Amino acid sequence: MCSTNRMPRVFITGLGFVTSIGNDAATVTRNLRELRHGFELYPPFQKPDIPCKVVGTVKDFNTDSPDPEDWTFPLRYKIKRELLRSMAPNGLFAHCAMLQAVEDARLADPDISHPLTGLYAASGGSPFLTHWHHERLLKVGVMRCSPLGIVAAIVGTLNFNLVAAFKIRGASCGFSSACASSAHALGFAFDDIALGRQQRMFVIGAEDGNVDAILPFAGMRTLSLQTDPNIASRPFDAARDGFVGAGGATVVVLESEDEVARRGVKPYAELLGWGQASDGYNVAISHPEGSGSTAAMLNALRASRVEPEQVDYVNAHATSTLIGDVSEARSLRAVFKNAATRPAVSSTKALTGHGLSLAGAQETGFCALALREGFMPGNAHLTKVDPECEGIHILRATENTPPTIVIKNSSGFGGANVALVLKRVA
Repeated sequence: MCSTNRMPRVFITGLGFVTSIGNDAATVTRNLRELRHGFELYPPFQKPDIPCKVVGTVKDFNTDSPDPEDWTFPLRYKIKRELLRSMAPNGLFAHCAMLQAVEDARLADPDISHPLTGLYAASGGSPFLTHWHHERLLKVGVMRCSPLGIVAAIVGTLNFNLVAAFKIRGASCGFSSACASSAHALGFAFDDIALGRQQRMFVIGAEDGNVDAILPFAGMRTLSLQTDPNIASRPFDAARDGFVGAGGATVVVLESEDEVARRGVKPYAELLGWGQASDGYNVAISHPEGSGSTAAMLNALRASRVEPEQVDYVNAHATSTLIGDVSEARSLRAVFKNAATRPAVSSTKALTGHGLSLAGAQETGFCALALREGFMPGNAHLTKVDPECEGIHILRATENTPPTIVIKNSSGFGGANVALVLKRVA
């Protein structure tokens, strides 16, 4: 049992992935090591009036139809028709990633459907299905609309569907802080376990990654206009011109120290703690000096009882936008003041693109893989570092050096910032 004079420790014991760089942990690990991206010229964007052309696509899934019965997905997943009827594309991705995570963590049904097992999820909902169901309502009338259209489309669709499908009986909630959403979900899930409220939490981030989910960001002038998938996403590079949109899902299983011992499982990593802070600056743009990100990292380090000099690697939020990458670079210099001991830094969005609400969970999963497998992924597609981003130790290539302490940064609209601190398990 855990000592009564300290909070229970929290571990990552299972992962599930549906991503642009692979739909299982082994493939994702290989592509992270080898810096193989998941970008393609996206057919719906190859029109003269659409300026962006490249997307981080999910392979082996086809969810183009608004009717789930038309969807195709890998045969290994057995999903009942009545479950599919209330899903959005991101719900399908999340369900498949959940099945992976359950198997990976070696969880039995009584472990999953238990009063002390909960689920937190994050997504922007499904703009695709919201639009489709609304248009149908206007064209054919409300009584000819699907009774499940609401739960399939709105922001809470992930937690609605997953809690019902997997018979979750513990805490459940959806998180909405834009691109910081699933990182927030991980932080609050950590608190629930550390405070003894729950013994196990599933944390999920997922996005559709289709036209309706990605194209509106072109209106914000934040998407890359590159036509070459090999250079479209290049965080910290002087020639970067915006992010590449992506979809998919990641599931992270968190468990208490007692549950890890009881079940005899080997964790991927320990989640030591987390911190958050707000910029208080702008609805859409990061603070120029990265003040909120700085505060979030310092809060996370303090909560985790870790000194800046102990951090080996930072998985940056850096999305490949002009303002955001500079802001984060400044925050990293502010937190890690000693240039000689600054940690290695990379943004894996150079490989995956930006999954919006998915990003925090997905990249925490990447950090867990890196900690267990003993490597630090490089920052792909980096040719010339932006002078404003100089002074941080950006990895040009993957290093097969096992990190011990890792920070995962996430930021969202309104200046929401989250930092998670993870530790290698001996």
